[in-house]
Amino acid sequence: MKKLIVLLVVFGISYGYSQENLNAYKYVIVPKKFDAFKKENQYKTSTLVKYLFTQNGFDAVYDDAMPPDLERNRCLGLQVFINDESSMFTTKTSITLKDCASKEVLTTIMGTSKEKQYESSYREALTEAFSTIKDSNYKYSPSGTEMVSAMVVPAEVGDKPVVPKNKPNVTVVQQVATPENQSYKSKEPVTSTIKKSEPVESVVMAEKEDYSGILYAQEIENGYQLVDSTPKIRLKIYRTSMPDVFSVANENGANGMVFKKDGKWYLEYNTNGKMTTEELNIKF
Repeated sequence: MKKLIVLLVVFGISYGYSQENLNAYKYVIVPKKFDAFKKENQYKTSTLVKYLFTQNGFDAVYDDAMPPDLERNRCLGLQVFINDESSMFTTKTSITLKDCASKEVLTTIMGTSKEKQYESSYREALTEAFSTIKDSNYKYSPSGTEMVSAMVVPAEVGDKPVVPKNKPNVTVVQQVATPENQSYKSKEPVTSTIKKSEPVESVVMAEKEDYSGILYAQEIENGYQLVDSTPKIRLKIYRTSMPDVFSVANENGANGMVFKKDGKWYLEYNTNGKMTTEELNIKF
């Protein structure tokens, strides 16, 4: 009995510590190709893992589409790893989260599945493993407001800096970076009211399939085909082990998931190395 109490106390301390650690990170970074697999998004593992993290309040991003603050500071995010200990008849996986120094922050329980189809089997095992992360009740808690000030760089004489006479000794750049407030403001004195025109940045958007408009669901084996008003088959979606989550295939080679969130349907797919999320208007 005493041993059981000690184990429960140790588990409680470890669980609380892991939860606190998770809350300190703003992002989780999901690889397009996990080391445990030979191909990118094999068995839909990348799209599934990103979906599971997103559904549980995490800001999950792919390793080739990180936001600017994460690009500048990789320590804002945790890297996701899949541990695959599968045998011939049983799929066994767990998820490990590591920080920017490759230090392990959390490893989940081992999820298992005896499904014969690989995609279904990994989906079931990873979903079971994710229960550890789901129970952590993650909520990002930033350490505070980050203030970065750039001062005029002077030449030094002894221990005291010499400020050029034609420059005031003031902070010229102030930056605030928190989840609620992102700003960058220059305080450098304005010497003229005439502003030089700046070149317009050219933005090239990757071509993508247009899924706007109403899509009518027609039942097929193990799923539905989504047809527009032409009528033309735009997508074929197939049932998964999770409610309101379908795997996707279409004639243009897109692959990913269709899922329901907050009463709306969304498509998340990977085409030509680009991940896209779109809202769909599906009539069943």
